[in-house]
Amino acid sequence: MISAVVGILLALCIGAACRWFDLPLPAPPKLTGALLVLFMTLGFLATDMVLARFAA
Repeated sequence: MISAVVGILLALCIGAACRWFDLPLPAPPKLTGALLVLFMTLGFLATDMVLARFAA
């Protein structure tokens, strides 16, 4: 749980820094690409939870 919170905070900090310094976001500029990143993240988290459940 703590790693998810740290990941979200890190992502927010990176986004804020990109906005503050007028850097291009390190993400795809189209909705399809952004959804790909979102679902890859959700898949990673879901797989992590399944593997943790089986390991216990």
